[in-house]
Amino acid sequence: MKKKLELTWIGKEKRPRLEPRILLEDPGKSYHARHRVSDSDLFDNRLIFGDNLLALKALEQEFSGKVKCVFIDPPYNTGSAFTHYDDGLEHSIWLGLMRDRLEIIRRLLAEDGSLWITIDDNEAHYLKVLGDEVFGRACFIADVSWQKRDGPPNDRKIGSIHDHVLVWAKTRPSSSKKTVAEEAFNLMPRTEKADAQYQTFNEPGGLDPRGPYRKIDTTANGKGGRFVESLHYGIRNPYTGEEVWPRAGTCWRHSKDEMERLQADNRLYWGVKGTVTTPMRKLFKYEAKQGMSAPSMWADCGLNQHASSHMESLFGEKAFFETPKPEELLHRIIHIATNPNDLVLDSFAGSGTTGAVAHKMGRRWIMVELGEHCHTHIIPRLQKVIDGEDQGGISKAVNWRGGGGFRYYKLAPSLIVDDRWGNPVINPDYNAAHLAEALCKLEGFSYAPSEVHWWQHGHSSERDFIYVTTQNLSAEQLQALSDELALSPDPSPASGRGESRSLLVCCAAFHGVTAAKACERWPNLTLKKIPRMVLARCEWGHDDYSLNVANLPMATPDDKAPSPQPSPAVGRGRKAASGTADLFGDTAEDAP
Repeated sequence: MKKKLELTWIGKEKRPRLEPRILLEDPGKSYHARHRVSDSDLFDNRLIFGDNLLALKALEQEFSGKVKCVFIDPPYNTGSAFTHYDDGLEHSIWLGLMRDRLEIIRRLLAEDGSLWITIDDNEAHYLKVLGDEVFGRACFIADVSWQKRDGPPNDRKIGSIHDHVLVWAKTRPSSSKKTVAEEAFNLMPRTEKADAQYQTFNEPGGLDPRGPYRKIDTTANGKGGRFVESLHYGIRNPYTGEEVWPRAGTCWRHSKDEMERLQADNRLYWGVKGTVTTPMRKLFKYEAKQGMSAPSMWADCGLNQHASSHMESLFGEKAFFETPKPEELLHRIIHIATNPNDLVLDSFAGSGTTGAVAHKMGRRWIMVELGEHCHTHIIPRLQKVIDGEDQGGISKAVNWRGGGGFRYYKLAPSLIVDDRWGNPVINPDYNAAHLAEALCKLEGFSYAPSEVHWWQHGHSSERDFIYVTTQNLSAEQLQALSDELALSPDPSPASGRGESRSLLVCCAAFHGVTAAKACERWPNLTLKKIPRMVLARCEWGHDDYSLNVANLPMATPDDKAPSPQPSPAVGRGRKAASGTADLFGDTAEDAP
């Protein structure tokens, strides 16, 4: 048996069989600007109300490989929430909850996409190992320290003032030192401090006409086995004629041919009088990168208290969220990871900061939230953004004037329910269109009803189609379907007529012929019965993959660590300001 290094926990082998739900738009909650503000306005953003694990699964078919940046601020695992359980079980529950989401997120990411997770010390190091297992250790990019408060809390001798921002890429070529995402990352804007390093210097021949430059050391430390014999040679000072060698214990950074080339192009600085014994290489300002690499410590991206003040200004009340993320933090992440019109996803929407910032920056976005504050806070906040009324956060920095819009969706109910006798049946809340769309998703077809052919509800290729009906089909009806499929015009000019096309027929029942005989009689049809065809696929009727700690079984003196059956789910934040103990129920952003 091949062994590998991995993180193990109680119940790791348990995985939910998720139902790929369809999304139902509620036009009454969707919102769009009354008029266009610019040609780049984006309207097809999505706000999804529902369990975030089911929502990720619902997005998988349409958006796999299309998301450029995922930002999530998952709940921070707090010992107080698990008072009745031992430490091993506590971490096991949390790791299981996160693993299921990370796996879907990875499939949603584009090849040059990246995942950014804010987390505190409670689970950061477990999460690092878990993320490496899902994405691959070679795809880890950075652990950024973000300063979230201006002073340490008084209840600790060593008080934390930062959160971790863990960053992974989806892919990394085996021959590359960088991930594909890093290659696509944007640099940070240059600062005045960085530009001040480039100056003009007097030389024996006067000022260099190529403009300001920065002086770079031409020698390298040769100690500790790093001395390179071929880089130890003499070069001639053009002003004194003296042969100059590297300082003791060093060697040149460049080959002799390269140093001679630099000298011939007047790219070596020999001092004001031309008498220095170790020349410096000139790096001209016009040659420098047009941006700067981002450091791994961010103390200039706003604090939690700034975000709270912003929330209070928007809603005119004490912030519902204890520690919302500041827009400046999301601005930094989205700037580095994306370009205009790229797609950003946040499946723990919380106060809606990710969508608000992405919208102001001209990025498309998808957010998922289960808490009622989706309606009381996120929608009103986004409406203010779209109407141009939100001038807090990054609005002035990006000259935000409003515009665009979003569509509001909710997860459809489970497709299969039990009738009053306990038999699995199609949910009566599903109409014909919703049923067809749901079965398309379950069977791997794209839902696209034809305006020409009544039997085309979706397709998986140019020649493979699906038809969904709750009727009992007779042999005569099946024959008519087969004939029409064969005679209908084929959109593919290479295939000639329609004999090569196939139709998956999903119906309540068929009679007058057995399944085996049907395959022989109509080779272009595949027959499946509803709902039997999907009964073994998923966990039907499971609407809530969140974990409410209050509902876990209590420990007993003889068994202090009972084994609950945790629902693998994660919501936003440790608790809402109201004191809710719903650790993974998408109720609020993280507490300090």
